[in-house]
Amino acid sequence: MKAMKIAGIITAVILFVYAILLIGQIWGEWMKWGDFIKLTVTAGVIVAAVGIIALIWRELVEEKELKKDNFID
Repeated sequence: MKAMKIAGIITAVILFVYAILLIGQIWGEWMKWGDFIKLTVTAGVIVAAVGIIALIWRELVEEKELKKDNFID
């Protein structure tokens, strides 16, 4: 449960910062578009990786707890 909460916070922060950068890029062109595309891809990869890692961690922890409580073998 804790892993998903941390992953949610990390993802929300990344998406919030990216939204601000996107608005600034559209209205003011803060950086070159090529660099912005690289930043977009990087942010997407980080968000996906954090989510997948959190899901895997949750499954491992839950399975361990179920085995501890003798619900599964």
